[in-house]
Amino acid sequence: MQKKNNISFYRKLKTSLALMGIIPFLLAVYLFTRRTELSSTLVIFSAALVLISILMGFTMLRRSSDQMRALARKTAILDSGDILEPVDVNVEGELYDIAANFNSVVEKLNRTNRDMQSRSFQLQEFASNLSESYEQLEKENRLRNQLCRYVGKDLVDKLMVSRDGQLLKNERKDVTILFADIRSFTALSEHMEPEEVVAMLNEYFSIMIEIIFKYNGMLDKFVGDQIMAVFGHISNEKDGARSAVRAALDMQKATAALMKERAGRDQPVFKIGIGINTGSAILASVGSANRKDYTVIGDTVNTAARLEAHAAGREIVLGERTCYHLPKKLPRSARQELKMRNRSGALACYTLVTRENKVVIRPKTEKNPLMTSVQAAC
Repeated sequence: MQKKNNISFYRKLKTSLALMGIIPFLLAVYLFTRRTELSSTLVIFSAALVLISILMGFTMLRRSSDQMRALARKTAILDSGDILEPVDVNVEGELYDIAANFNSVVEKLNRTNRDMQSRSFQLQEFASNLSESYEQLEKENRLRNQLCRYVGKDLVDKLMVSRDGQLLKNERKDVTILFADIRSFTALSEHMEPEEVVAMLNEYFSIMIEIIFKYNGMLDKFVGDQIMAVFGHISNEKDGARSAVRAALDMQKATAALMKERAGRDQPVFKIGIGINTGSAILASVGSANRKDYTVIGDTVNTAARLEAHAAGREIVLGERTCYHLPKKLPRSARQELKMRNRSGALACYTLVTRENKVVIRPKTEKNPLMTSVQAAC
């Protein structure tokens, strides 16, 4: 857009009005007020002058009107959403200023539009990142819920915030295995309805699993009425052994309390035997492509299962290596040696018998006949 001159639109308007009205009016007044006789030449000249004045005024007014109409057409903003283009018209005076101001507004609007598009892309990127974060959070929540089925909530929280805490990696580690089993379960369940058996197991398992989680144990599996748990899988061997023994003592105590409640409700009662063993084992995900279980494999597991099979009701049979980690050493005279199938040597162990709030070491000794508190064993 080029500015050819600096003639004001207002001045052009006044000039046009003067050429079309004032000059012819003054000329007519002059002719009518002349006292001398008007010659034909003067009349023709005056008429021609008036005509020329009117044509010049009309032409100037028409040109200004065309410029205004062109400017109005160029500055019309359509609702198409397209980028606005600066106007390029030949205008003068105030119309040029209007066109220049319009172009300035168009430039600012286009700049604002580009900024809004940039912000829109950023918002889309933020929304995408937010969606990914939400999906990641959902995955973590699902993983947290799955882990809570096997370990306690506090332990899960620690694992989730730990960068190097990988619970499901395959590794060989010194751990403590605990097996707990209901004694004479088959004979007991034969005299009960299926619904009663399921309700009894659910009540019993709920209490036992809560105790296992309390001591940072991991639930490995249920095998019928048997529970298998792992301790020390994310800590050291010493802490795992002590936690397993404490959990076993609480499990026996809680089972005794539960049996009192069941007896009060005229429901069948039972006792449990527990076997605990400490040693090296493989923690791994085992199974097929469609189904895998995270479990513990090794002779340590098999030995713990054999110790549990040797335990009678209300008894806890400890492997010798587990006893090494207890704060209070068990008397040497209480040491037992069990002969197991498919083992060349005898299996050393210690047996704790729970009686209400007391724990007896079997066999009794004169120096250490009775452990009078649950905490004394661990």
